[in-house]
Amino acid sequence: MAQPDSAQTNPVQVGTGRITIFEHARVVDALGDERDAWLILRDGVIIVRGVGDVLLEAIKDELISEVGVSARDMRVLDVKGAIVCPGYIDIHSHGGWGSAFDDGPEAISMARAFHMLHGTTRNVLSLITNPWENLLENVRVAAGVTKQREDVLGLHLEGPFLAVKRKGAHDEQCLLDPTPERVEQLLDAADGTLQQITIAPELPHGMSAIEQFARAGVHPAVGHCDADYDQARAGFEHGASIMTHMFNAMNGISHRAPGPIPAATQNDGVTVELIADGFHVQVPVLRSAVQMTQHRLALVTDAMAAAGCPDGAYLLGNLEVNVVDGHARLVSNGAIAGSTLNLEEAVQRMVLEVGMSVRDAIEAATFTPARALGLDRPNAVTSAPVGLLRQGFAADVLVLHPATLEVQEVWCAGVQIGE
Repeated sequence: MAQPDSAQTNPVQVGTGRITIFEHARVVDALGDERDAWLILRDGVIIVRGVGDVLLEAIKDELISEVGVSARDMRVLDVKGAIVCPGYIDIHSHGGWGSAFDDGPEAISMARAFHMLHGTTRNVLSLITNPWENLLENVRVAAGVTKQREDVLGLHLEGPFLAVKRKGAHDEQCLLDPTPERVEQLLDAADGTLQQITIAPELPHGMSAIEQFARAGVHPAVGHCDADYDQARAGFEHGASIMTHMFNAMNGISHRAPGPIPAATQNDGVTVELIADGFHVQVPVLRSAVQMTQHRLALVTDAMAAAGCPDGAYLLGNLEVNVVDGHARLVSNGAIAGSTLNLEEAVQRMVLEVGMSVRDAIEAATFTPARALGLDRPNAVTSAPVGLLRQGFAADVLVLHPATLEVQEVWCAGVQIGE
C-alpha cells in the first residue's frame, strides 16, 4: 500500500471560497486512523488536516492573519468523535430507487441520489447486456451524462462479452464474441468515458479484446467466465487488471482445478471486486477474501434498480426479476440478478460481521477502487484525486456514526448533500 507523502506538512494553500472545518473527529483513510483530528476544506478540495486543538487554532490564526480569511468565512463542525472518512466509490453498480443506469439521464439521477445518500460520492455506471444496437445507444447516452456530472466517473460494461455458461442474469441471446470491430464500436460510442469492461478471456477474441481495450486506456476485468487458472492468468498478463465480483459467475477453487480466483489473488496488480451482502458471498467466505487480497479488495454493490425499494417485481435489462427478502433473482431460472446493496451496508458488514478493521474496510470502499482506475492521482476524469483525505484531494467526505458506521453526513467536492 502507498505511504503518506509530505503533503500534510506543506504550507496551507487556500482558494477564495468558504472554509469548512471538521474538528474533534476520528479521521480515517487508507493511510491512517487518527483521533482528536481535524480536516479543512475549501473550493472542493482538502487544504490541510492534522491532530489536536492547539495545532488547529494555530492554523485558524494563520488563515485569518496571513491568508486574510475572516471568521465568518469559516464553518466549524464539531463532530464529537464521529468518524470522518473519504466518500465511497462504487465501480460496479447498475442502479437503485427503481431506476437503472441503462435508462437515461433521469434514471441515472434517481439511482445516483440513492447511492449518494448512503455515502457513495462517486459512481461508475455499470450497464447490463442488451441487444447490440440498444447497448451502443445506452453507452452513448450514459457517456453524455458522465461528461456532465462530477459524481460520475465513467462507464462499466458488464457484457456482452461473457461466457454463456457463466452468464448469470444476462440475456444469453445478446452475448457476443469481442471481435476487433465490436471493440472499436464500443470505444467510439463511449467517447473516452469507458472505464471498465468485463470480459471472459476464454472467448475466441477474448485475449485480443483485453489488449485492445487496455491500449485504449480502459481497465479490462476478468469475470462472468468459464476460464481455468491458466486462461485467467493469461487474461491478467494481457492487460486485465480487475476481477469482476470474485466468487460469483466463475469457476470456484478446486485442489486440482484452481480456476480464475487464485490467478487474481496471486497477482499483485489485480484489484478484486467483492459483493459484501452476505448473500452473493457469505460471511465465512468474505473473511477468506480479506485474507487473500491484502489491500487489493474493492467493495462493490452490483446493485440493481430494486436497491432501496420494497420486495416485488423489477426488470434487469429486458429480463424479469423478483425480489424476495431483499434478494433479487431472475423469474425465468432463479439466477441471482444483482443485489439491493449499498456501500454503507457493505462497510458495516465487513467491520461488524466479518471483523475487518475500520481503516481496512474504508480503504476497500475508497482508495482501492480509486487506485484501480488511476483516480488516486491527478487524472483527466476528476478535478482532484479521490480516495484519500489528504491535501489536494477532492473534498469527498463522510461523517459516520462511531459505533454503527451509519452515514450521517455526505459531502461531494466540498458541497454538503441535502443542505
